[in-house]
Amino acid sequence: MASESAIKAAIEQRVMSAKTKDHSLWTIGVTDDPARRKTEHNDPEYWVQWNADSETAARNVEKHFLDKGMKGGGGGGGKADYVYIF
Repeated sequence: MASESAIKAAIEQRVMSAKTKDHSLWTIGVTDDPARRKTEHNDPEYWVQWNADSETAARNVEKHFLDKGMKGGGGGGGKADYVYIF
């Protein structure tokens, strides 16, 4: 499991290492079942996921990056303790 700050740092590093460094080109979400969710998103090639310490941490990470312009929306069912981006 990863802390909120560790996930934020990893996502920021991923975005900044991309050619465009543009948060709005990425999608973020939270889920309790990353395999199912990846399939629902049509198996994106650049999928990365983290298991957060808690659902609260996962949702805080999601909100942080939604506020920075990433696509997505508040959702995720069950115990949504996974954060994913693509």
